[in-house]
Amino acid sequence: MNLFDGSCRTCRSVEEYRLKKTFFVIASLVMGFTLYGYTPASADAASVKGYYHTQGNKIVDESGKEAAFNGLNWFGLETPNYTLHGLWSRSMDDMLDQVKKEGYNLIRLPYSNQLFDSSSRPDSIDYHKNPDLVGLTPIQIMDKLIEKAGQRGIQIILDRHRPSSGGQSELWYTSQYPESRWISDWKMLADRYKNNPTVIGADLHNEPHGQASWGTGNASTDWRLAAQRAGNAILSVNPNWLILVEGVDHNVQGNNSQYWWGGNLTGVANYPVVLDVPNRVVYSPHDYGPGVSSQPWFNDPAFPSNLPAIWDQTWGYISKQNIAPVLVGEFGGRNVDLSTTEGKWQNALVDYIGANNLYFTYWSLNPNSGDTGGLLLDDWVTWNRPKQDMLSRIMKPVIFVAEQAKAAAE
Repeated sequence: MNLFDGSCRTCRSVEEYRLKKTFFVIASLVMGFTLYGYTPASADAASVKGYYHTQGNKIVDESGKEAAFNGLNWFGLETPNYTLHGLWSRSMDDMLDQVKKEGYNLIRLPYSNQLFDSSSRPDSIDYHKNPDLVGLTPIQIMDKLIEKAGQRGIQIILDRHRPSSGGQSELWYTSQYPESRWISDWKMLADRYKNNPTVIGADLHNEPHGQASWGTGNASTDWRLAAQRAGNAILSVNPNWLILVEGVDHNVQGNNSQYWWGGNLTGVANYPVVLDVPNRVVYSPHDYGPGVSSQPWFNDPAFPSNLPAIWDQTWGYISKQNIAPVLVGEFGGRNVDLSTTEGKWQNALVDYIGANNLYFTYWSLNPNSGDTGGLLLDDWVTWNRPKQDMLSRIMKPVIFVAEQAKAAAE
């Protein structure tokens, strides 16, 4: 049984959508500086300068200080537009400046494997506003985003969101884009950006579900085994990246729990992802509210006080038991009003993230996510203040790399 069909949230091309959203910087983050002085017991798996590794349930820099991330998703490269959405309205520079101004220093960047096909061409860009994108291929637009983000001290996690631009897939492979292509594209990206500390990690595959299993030992469906194969292939090229692994929805060996696509990480307890390079795995569940799909827990008489126990059992235990860090890769919704079910859910999840010192990338910057909206309103300019006020409770004060470099020069 699929608890979540994702039909609206995954209709993200311009055409699909037209048919059918004073927290500033005072401490350190990237390239070895952070706000909270976490001191590890040892530095036996320290990263190269500018990169990160894991220490228990923390993500730390090469000196062992805990990273401070305020993250969001900016989608579009995974769609048939083969470019970031919103560039039909604004310049990439303008949008990144706004992201930075609002205090975000991490972008989860979805893409599809079809993006790299020679026949794929970017569409729906206002080249008057983005003259430096004229003539670029889709991967060169990705390069440009990474370059411009890096100039602002914003870091990137690459997210293999879809095999083809047409939609999500249950498994990490399809007949058109087999596992060999999935892994070879990851190795290509790992090599392309391996000397660029703006890119810090790989989210291997978005929202495994359906046939996808965990701990079953079936090579064709066991997502854990596939994540190990891809993670090891990436780290053989670039050992400095974090490897983000999402959950499944059901089909976990030893239990019959069911949850959101990509959200069920109960299998980690008995079948953790183990990579050749230690201290690189970050588990990344997705969690949504009733605006995406109704779930039994939203109708529980104890709602919303029942939610923390559900999160503890499904994915939060990974951090609480010090197994690995947890980065909530997607969560969001249109309504944050506490008089509504979705508002109660969304505020409860924000408080849970904060209480457990988890990491996050909010879905999404874009307003054209059909059932969640975004941090930008529909004009692609105005920031959604109620959402930002809610997220301010988990936003960490950070100082961007660009300011660090400028201060050092002065």
